[in-house]
Amino acid sequence: MSEPVTFLSRAEALIGTPEAEAVERGVKKFADRRDVAVAEFPMMDELRDRSRAIRLHALRNLDRLLAHFADQVHSQGGVVHWAGDAAEANDIVVSILRGTEAHLVVKSKSMVSEEIEVNDRLHDEGIKVVETDLGEFIVQLAGDTPSHIIAPVLHKTRQEIGELFARRLGAAYSEDPFELNRIAREHLRETFLRADAGISGVNLAVAETGSLVLVTNEGNGRLITTAPRVHIALMGMERIVSRWQDAAVVLETLARSATGQRHASYTNVITGPRRSDDPDGPEELHVVIIDNGRADILSGSTAEILACIRCGACLNVCPVFRTAGGHAYGSVYSGPMGAIVTPGLHGMDPWWELPYASTLCGACEEVCPVRIQIPRMLLELRRQAAAEGRLPGWLEKGMSRYAKTASDPRRWARAKRWASRLSAPVATRGWISRLPGPGRGWTASRDLPKPAKESFNDWWRANRGT
Repeated sequence: MSEPVTFLSRAEALIGTPEAEAVERGVKKFADRRDVAVAEFPMMDELRDRSRAIRLHALRNLDRLLAHFADQVHSQGGVVHWAGDAAEANDIVVSILRGTEAHLVVKSKSMVSEEIEVNDRLHDEGIKVVETDLGEFIVQLAGDTPSHIIAPVLHKTRQEIGELFARRLGAAYSEDPFELNRIAREHLRETFLRADAGISGVNLAVAETGSLVLVTNEGNGRLITTAPRVHIALMGMERIVSRWQDAAVVLETLARSATGQRHASYTNVITGPRRSDDPDGPEELHVVIIDNGRADILSGSTAEILACIRCGACLNVCPVFRTAGGHAYGSVYSGPMGAIVTPGLHGMDPWWELPYASTLCGACEEVCPVRIQIPRMLLELRRQAAAEGRLPGWLEKGMSRYAKTASDPRRWARAKRWASRLSAPVATRGWISRLPGPGRGWTASRDLPKPAKESFNDWWRANRGT
């Protein structure tokens, strides 16, 4: 029987590959730009505090806000659908498309659509779906999956994309980004004009007016929500704020945290379908509000993760994500936020190991525009995994013994002396490069410093007094 596919096995297969190196270069640029954007914006800390208060208030009043939002959408001529899980959400989308005789669908980037796997369902129903975000378009052409929540093809080089376009689109090979964009635009232009329906996500929903806010850096978001006769917006039920003043605060922090921009290139606001005197826009607007495990998260100890605005800042600074890349997580949602969201949506089995894919350095919380307490929730999920008996026996026993030893000064002193003596035969020039048993997990990719013969406390007493 083959070994189960785990985070560790996926990460080991990716570390050191061109894909992982491309991810590391890309997220470093995002993180550096974020630092510059924040440094030039003195109000950022204040707005982060306000964004946190706004998002947590929305979660505490979610039922009331969603009901008011639905009423406002209806009053503007839109239709609201409620989906308990992914299957129900896909059934609703298929029903809408069948009812409007739609055969060609264009999509903008939407993580919730990836979560419910709507593309696969529509393909099975014989409905053609074309991704129009450049990154998602490349992912779809390659038969791949996104590696980052805001930059889906961060793991691909421009040379790989040039080869893909030459192979799949018949274009002349180029690795120039401007030319690659031109090729994609040319290919997609006719698709926009022929599409029967457009599917988008929702960055924020404003309960006050029933408005949808879509934030993009490409014009495709406006085309798919205005050119086709039907617009379907897929919305995680947590993506809501009370008022426009609240939305404005959150939007001020979003682009700066995500890509280091002051504002995204396009902030689209959609309130209802086309009116009689509007020159364009869809004839029908459908908003599908999706639970799919969010209610379970909301009732538990990790409810705060639903305040996430999906900026990707925590991914960009996480040393684990930087080293392994998004595909190592095996889920739509990766990095620190994904290590909490994925077990929350889909259960601990088989995702219980994701909370351990962290150094707990706290960098994620430091950059989060909503100040989400990610390390606390990672520890909570680790505690849950341990309580459910999911940890290897050697680890449970080892940590129990470590706790007893570390809490007793005399035992700790003896343990340090023995560690120094026992490590001497396997150490070379002060470093241990190979350990037996579970220790192989450490030395497989890094050396371990040899325990010192003399502890700091002993040195201090000998050189500085008591």
